[in-house]
Amino acid sequence: MTAATILAEAAAHPFDEALALRTVAEGVYEGVPSQLYWNMAGPFGGVTAATLMKGVLEHPAMRGRPLAQTVNFCAAVTPDPFVLKVVLERDGKSTQHWSVRLEQAGQMAANATLVTGPERDTWNAQPSQPPTARDAADVPVFASQALTAWFSQYEMRFDHGAPNLDVASETGLTRAWLRDRQARPLDYLALASMADAFAPRVFLMRGVRAPAATVSLSTYFLAAPDELAAQDVRPILGEAQPRAARHGFHDQSVELWSDAKSLLAVSHQLVWFKD
Repeated sequence: MTAATILAEAAAHPFDEALALRTVAEGVYEGVPSQLYWNMAGPFGGVTAATLMKGVLEHPAMRGRPLAQTVNFCAAVTPDPFVLKVVLERDGKSTQHWSVRLEQAGQMAANATLVTGPERDTWNAQPSQPPTARDAADVPVFASQALTAWFSQYEMRFDHGAPNLDVASETGLTRAWLRDRQARPLDYLALASMADAFAPRVFLMRGVRAPAATVSLSTYFLAAPDELAAQDVRPILGEAQPRAARHGFHDQSVELWSDAKSLLAVSHQLVWFKD
């Protein structure tokens, strides 16, 4: 297997190219990390999360849609090819429980658990309301091309808390509209990636770009497929904020909202940082 073999099977969009997988056997896939979504010392964590999810979505036994995903980033993913191993751990009437391993040279670099399940017509409620923000059209696009490769793949419009290493933020709050820079309809793979699209809050809280990396990322997908289809390629509104930082770790929570004020997904992650 070569990178060219796998990428030749991918669609034209850079995100789909980055998620390209080749089936080796049932539940076993091969892939190559994409330089288009490279971060400082490996691929962007969001695209790794989406890759792990894609392994489940391509499994012939998968039913329904993604409901929850937890990704643990165990080691730096290198530019070398990887193997994805997907196991259906428990198949229930309402939910399926999956485990996924991303291995390089026989060693695990990342793993995930996912819950999938079919949609059901039930009582609905949304006590939470979206944050107050200017319309996306009224917020200028942030110049991201000069930053890391992965960041340049997204169009970001910062209503509050744009990256600024000259001034420390007391709250670490960021509110921004985001979407793929090259238009792509919203789906669960994109949501899994966008849940990690906000920089480690330590950058804002300290006003310094210190070494930092996500250790664990959990995302809960609240949107039905028709809500994602209705959003299409328009920007979604995201808000990220930490609660505490101590002993070399901090948390951060993210909410992702449609422009119709529907909560699409929420995530929570633990970030390692170094002084």
